[in-house]
Amino acid sequence: MQEARGIPPEILALVPESPWKHDPKHFTAPAEPHDTPSRDAALALLDGGRGEVLDVGCGGGSASLAVADRAKLLVGVDHNPGMLEVFAADCAARGLEHRTVLGGWPEAAAEAGPADAVLCHHVGYNTVDFPPFLRALTGAARRGVVVELTGQHPMAWLDPLWVRFHGLRRPAPATADDAVAVLEELGISPRVTRWERPARLPEDPVWVARRLCLPADRVDEVAAALAEIPPRPRVTVTITW
Repeated sequence: MQEARGIPPEILALVPESPWKHDPKHFTAPAEPHDTPSRDAALALLDGGRGEVLDVGCGGGSASLAVADRAKLLVGVDHNPGMLEVFAADCAARGLEHRTVLGGWPEAAAEAGPADAVLCHHVGYNTVDFPPFLRALTGAARRGVVVELTGQHPMAWLDPLWVRFHGLRRPAPATADDAVAVLEELGISPRVTRWERPARLPEDPVWVARRLCLPADRVDEVAAALAEIPPRPRVTVTITW
């Protein structure tokens, strides 16, 4: 399902800049953590002591910094050096013991080492070979794993615009239920909590145009198209084991 939603090479060949580019500043952790089921699950794993936290695909560290008051060490893993810079700077500013590991997962698992709580927020849909990814999360956790995902692939809401601008009909997106099914095939019975949260990333016309592989001179068309898309639920799923 993940491979089938790849952008056709003939479209990618014409893009002015990568549609997958992220600005690390958009991933800065909030000064005060949001009270979410994912944070509650992570705090439960750390109950009774200050443990080590491994944040896989850490971005700016929103997942791990949300439980920093219960942690003695935060370890951030990310393939983007800019994200690790944001994570490390925030940890340093807060006086937190931390370590960074540059690389993808599970390739970076050995360097990252084990931790009491392993957190992985909004990374699953970037993964094609999911079983090794999940096994490595499990293997790194002394107490448990907390995964957070949107209810379905976070870019699925743009599917009507792919049809409108490229005549491209995307296949059905992967969902959090698919992730749970993979875990169950691996013999893991996770706890699943569904809830709603605000948008995590900007969704302005400039950002959407880049995601759609469109040049800057079509941003106004994108803005008009976005105005026609009805509000959608922001279903988020916390998966713990």
